[in-house]
Amino acid sequence: MSGAATNNDDTDEIATVNFKVTESFLDEIDDTWQGRGFNSRSEFIRYTLRDAIEFPTFDRDELVALLEAEEDIREGQTTSAEEARERFGTSDE
Repeated sequence: MSGAATNNDDTDEIATVNFKVTESFLDEIDDTWQGRGFNSRSEFIRYTLRDAIEFPTFDRDELVALLEAEEDIREGQTTSAEEARERFGTSDE
């Protein structure tokens, strides 16, 4: 993924950053970067952080709601369009 490469500008020094995550979260990170074709965990994390800075579209509450919705989908707890229209009193016309 060439877009995820660090900026090789000679004036910008590389810094090492350490942070802690749970083993289960690290497993998810590893599954994600490998599944998306990144060359390394570091490349994926740099890309993800750069993307979050350049395109800060979600605040924390929106992200939590999105993750909860994804969990509902995985567990089969979804609502059909027809059920939603009935619940909210709208029609598809």
